Amino acid sequence: MDLTVIWAFIIAFAVFAYVVMDGFDLGIGILFPTLQVGQGRNRAMNSIAPVWDGNETWLVLGGGGLFAAFPLAYAVILPATYPLMIAMLLGLVFRGVAFEYRWRDPGHRRFWDTAFFAGSLIAALSQGMILGALLQGIEVTGRAYSGSWWDWLTPYTLLTGLGTVAGYALLGSTWLIWKLDGGVQDHVRWLALRAAIATIMLMGAVSLYNIFLNADYAARWLTAPEIFYAAPVPVLTGGIALGLIFAIRRAGNSAPFWLAVALFLFGMAGLGVTMWPYVVPPGITIWDAAAPEKSQIFMLVGVAITMPLIIGYTAWAYWVFRGKVGEEGYH
Repeated sequence: MDLTVIWAFIIAFAVFAYVVMDGFDLGIGILFPTLQVGQGRNRAMNSIAPVWDGNETWLVLGGGGLFAAFPLAYAVILPATYPLMIAMLLGLVFRGVAFEYRWRDPGHRRFWDTAFFAGSLIAALSQGMILGALLQGIEVTGRAYSGSWWDWLTPYTLLTGLGTVAGYALLGSTWLIWKLDGGVQDHVRWLALRAAIATIMLMGAVSLYNIFLNADYAARWLTAPEIFYAAPVPVLTGGIALGLIFAIRRAGNSAPFWLAVALFLFGMAGLGVTMWPYVVPPGITIWDAAAPEKSQIFMLVGVAITMPLIIGYTAWAYWVFRGKVGEEGYH
């Protein structure tokens, strides 16, 4: 077994779990100004109150795993994206503070609602731009980042940032379709349809941009035999996108959320096809960046113990707080 490949999939799984679970949290924050003041916003908050803290566990696992298993990648990516990392963490902090204080400081609830929206938007935009900065390539000399402070700011990273914001809004709105009912559900269904269209269009734009961004990316998607392995990804993604729009319009409850998750899954599969085997394009592969084999084995033992526990308590929390959220809480 290639331990480096195993660790690459562990990190990818942690990132995907974070993107989905904290993505709908952030998506609700992004949509917050469009929700009715009072019961609409309160019910949206209550739908994520029992789970939002636990959702961020996956960010710790993904970031910590990258540092431990691929230290060279960690040492290159962070200085290349410091402004975005700082903005993301500040956004998450403001969102967390606002989440708690809006209940305990009702006299300033409008301020905390604004902070919740702004923190969610900044965190989502930063995460998308970090992805774009990684995909467009990071300048490395020797084993260190050699670019400038502003290399991350390009039209491409802005496009990936907007795509992430739209995608998180899609996750958030489909989650609320599942968890709410009545007039609030009708409103978020209307939002979900527009978020779905925006997400699909921006995914397509990023995919086309990738082909012109890097000759290696184009070769993986457009030349034989790679094209035969890669072709099912966009075909299945297109089918899921159509199913998602159909499910939203047909007034499904949980189906739109799970189809949105599937859309993200195949989007991530597309990123894997585009980047493999590089962890820092265009020059650092997963094997170049990997920690020593004994370190990987030692850490794998720890992950084998902790990851099932994380999955277990996460699944239990979602099971306990299943069902619709009414005006008085879960029922």
